[in-house]
Amino acid sequence: MSYDQIAAKLKKGQTIIIDGGTGTDIERRGGKMSSATWCADANRNFGEIITQVHADYIKAGAEVIAANTFATSMLSFNAYGRDEEVEELDALAISYAKAAAAKTEAAVAGSFSTMRPVIKGTDRTDLTRNWTEAEAKVLFRRKAANLKKHGVDFIMMEMMRDADYSLWACEVAKETGLPMWICISVERHNGELVGFGRADQKLADFAPKLSSLKPDAMCIMHTSPNDTHNALLILRQSWLGPMGAYPECGYYKAPNWVFHDVIAPEDLVAKAQEWQELGATIFGGCCGIGPTHITALARGIKS
Repeated sequence: MSYDQIAAKLKKGQTIIIDGGTGTDIERRGGKMSSATWCADANRNFGEIITQVHADYIKAGAEVIAANTFATSMLSFNAYGRDEEVEELDALAISYAKAAAAKTEAAVAGSFSTMRPVIKGTDRTDLTRNWTEAEAKVLFRRKAANLKKHGVDFIMMEMMRDADYSLWACEVAKETGLPMWICISVERHNGELVGFGRADQKLADFAPKLSSLKPDAMCIMHTSPNDTHNALLILRQSWLGPMGAYPECGYYKAPNWVFHDVIAPEDLVAKAQEWQELGATIFGGCCGIGPTHITALARGIKS
């Protein structure tokens, strides 16, 4: 499916099924994770696994698959002095996704994150490591150029969580001229929904700023299924365009994902039906969500 077909479905308000967690399914199948860069280095050593993960999501009914480029974040790689490795890793990741999508109708998205170094052993961002807007945008432009050069159909800005790094990255991605989805990740802090790892950033405050960039779609992702409903309600206050939801389940304990309290496929479908009533038309999963969940969504969610 070309992006033109995805765009047509978005315009008509038709259901779009996307994939589940790529990194966690690579791990589930034996791919080695890194405490620093998570699933990024798997692109060098586990190409067959990654290709099969994508293929299984397409077989399950995904119309969109995201290349394994989330963890090749220019911010984290810059912090580790590995800037020059990102294009090679991205090229490999995109080649696996395109190989899996060949002879199918699935569109290939380039995942673009603002992932920064985390506090050792946790998924908590090390907020002491910062870049100026100018410095960050130089790095983000390299990432955006990688994704465009290697032929993704569109860019998925994933785990957007604030009005600084996320906004800067989305502004840069828009410069490419490629279609862009902005996908927001939140968690609960003192009873309020805030950006994941950014307790200083309330969703109600930064969502309008991201919405103002007028992406093709906006989603709530890598968020607890129990918080996704309220997050969609808040997002809807500033965004009237196509909207989606792809939650996570479990938690990260470096370097691995802990598959704890994984939501049953039928329960995810029930949640998605509730989100559909709020206006969501894009459904899938993030970390901890696998092909069986996507099969259930493809069968259980109707346009």
